[in-house]
Amino acid sequence: MNGVRHYLLALQFFTRVPVTGRLAEWIGFSPQMLRASAAHFPGVGWLVGGVGAAVFVLALQGLPGVAGALAAALLSMVATVLLTGAFHEDGLADVADGLGGSADRSRALEIMKDSRIGAFGAIALVLALGLKAALLASMAGQGAQAVAGAIVGAHVLSRLAPLFLIRWLPYVGDSGASKAKPLADAIGGGALLVGVLWSVPAALLMLATQGPARTIAMAVACALAALVMARMFRRRLQGFTGDGLGATQQLCELAIYLALAWQA
Repeated sequence: MNGVRHYLLALQFFTRVPVTGRLAEWIGFSPQMLRASAAHFPGVGWLVGGVGAAVFVLALQGLPGVAGALAAALLSMVATVLLTGAFHEDGLADVADGLGGSADRSRALEIMKDSRIGAFGAIALVLALGLKAALLASMAGQGAQAVAGAIVGAHVLSRLAPLFLIRWLPYVGDSGASKAKPLADAIGGGALLVGVLWSVPAALLMLATQGPARTIAMAVACALAALVMARMFRRRLQGFTGDGLGATQQLCELAIYLALAWQA
C-alpha cells in the first residue's frame, strides 16, 4: 500500500489533480514520503500523456487538414499544461533565464529563484512550445494511434530522465525555500528501479506504435538530451535544482518528438 500512497502523493505534487479530504489524510505527508514519491514521476506521465493523447485524437477527428492537426496539437498541449499547472514549463523558463547568459554560479541560482520571467525564459518557452506543436502536427499523417502512442510514451519516458539526475548529481537549490528540498538526498537504486518499471511499458508501447527504428531513435535522443542537461548543470551549477528537473523533462520530451518526426 505504500507504493499506492507514494504514487498518489506524486500525483498531488506534480499535477493539479485534487487529492483532498479523507484520501489526503490516508496518504499522509513527510519529506521522506515525498522523496520516495519521486520514483513514481514516470507513473504520473501515464496520466498526463493519456489526457494529452485523448485530446489530440478527439480534436483531430473534427479538425481536418494541416491547420486541424496544428490545432489538435495545441489543444493537447493546453490540456497537459492545465493538468500539470505548467510545472515543468516554469522550470524550463527559470533555467533558461539563469543559464542563458554568462552569469556565474551564485548569480545563476539567484536568477532561477526569481519568479519573474526574463528574455531568455520567454524565448525558451515560445520556441519549446512552438516546436512541440509543430512536431506533433507533423506526425498526424502517421495516424491517430501512432501519435497517441508517441504522446503517452514521451510523457512517461521524459519523466524517467530527471530521476537519473537526482541519482547522480548533488542538489544545489535553496533548501530553505525550494519545493524540491526533499529531493536533496539522492534517490536509491530501488527508487530508480521503480521509475524504470513504470517506463518499460511505455517503451513497449512506443515499439508497437512506432516500430523498432523510431523507438531506438527516440531512446537515443532522450538519453542525449538528458546527458547534455546533466553535463550543463554539473559544469555551470555543480548540481541540479528543482527547476533543472522540469527543464530536463521538457527537453527530453521535445527530443523524443523530434526523433519520431525525423524518422517519419
